[in-house]
Amino acid sequence: MIEASALIRYKQLQTLGNGALRRWGVMATIICLMVATLLGLQAADASALSYVTNSGSASVSVIDTATHSVLTTISVGPTPEQIAVTPNGAFAYVANSGSNTVSVIATATNTVTTTIPVGSNPVGIAITPNGAFAYVTNQGSNTVSVIATATNTVTTTIPVGSSPAGIAITPNGAFAYVANFGSNTVSVIATATNTVTTTIPVGSSPAGIAITPNGAFAYVANFGSNTVSVIATATNTVTTTIPVGSSPAGIAITPNGAFAYVANFVSDNVSVIATATNTVTTTIPVGQRPDFLAASPDGLSVYVPNQGSNTVSVIATATNSVVGSPIVVGTAPTGVAFNSANVSGVPTLSDGALSLFLAAMAAALALRISGRRILIRHRRRPPTVR
Repeated sequence: MIEASALIRYKQLQTLGNGALRRWGVMATIICLMVATLLGLQAADASALSYVTNSGSASVSVIDTATHSVLTTISVGPTPEQIAVTPNGAFAYVANSGSNTVSVIATATNTVTTTIPVGSNPVGIAITPNGAFAYVTNQGSNTVSVIATATNTVTTTIPVGSSPAGIAITPNGAFAYVANFGSNTVSVIATATNTVTTTIPVGSSPAGIAITPNGAFAYVANFGSNTVSVIATATNTVTTTIPVGSSPAGIAITPNGAFAYVANFVSDNVSVIATATNTVTTTIPVGQRPDFLAASPDGLSVYVPNQGSNTVSVIATATNSVVGSPIVVGTAPTGVAFNSANVSGVPTLSDGALSLFLAAMAAALALRISGRRILIRHRRRPPTVR
């Protein structure tokens, strides 16, 4: 006969083993919830902001791209035209045509930290990929001012063509391409020496300019001839000319380089060019007087400032249609830039979150192993009382 105490002890051990397994299940659930939370936080942080210059109200509207709502409005200089954000997302540089200055916005606080004097009637602005310099086109003085972002001072001034407007910098940072509205040309600046190395004839009154992500081509919107000139950067020659809408102003290329979106200022629409064939695949109606538009960092949207209707239209690139209602901003919006420093295509854990996750996994695994050992050691036929 086995004593009743032996049976009681067996039951206790069985309960202990089952408890260990239950604790493992609880721990696994906690881990899943923790991971989901951390991933959710990371995904929420990935929402980009767009900055819109309002030339008629001397301000910049900050838009949350997740909700398509204006978060705040920042006062800058008179007649802000175009805007550019540093690669690290810390600052936005605004060309104020009405005051011959550039406003520097600290994006962490959305306040202007400094104002930099430049040439006459600054319009276009672009920042080098390393964030070290901002290049500003001065339409009234036919020059480009080069700002060192570390000190926010102008280090040099470069003569270019007549009435420079849009500007774009190659992905390797070696060259800046300037659309000279008044001389129907594009000036190519070597950034190493800050000198013009060549001048390229294009269409009439070139306004906006954009360069493909691989740096192979520059697309130029010719406001006066209703065309887009395509420049091969290897030879700095125009390889093709594409008819678009009436008075194209701004131009933006998607991050994958597949499409160029052209804002047609007078015909109130956007032409979509397939860069593989250099043909217009569709035309999208937007607001009145669309201007210097921009593509979102993830390539899913194109934001179009409508100067004549004080709104921003959001185009979904998957369908090439305007989504939702136009976003109401300040008076006469002209330019858009995105802050993409914290944007990731795939949600990922931060270093701290990953360490926490691995530690929790290790603890849970140890608990599971402990529970299984208890079961293996004591899982035998229960004693019987005779």
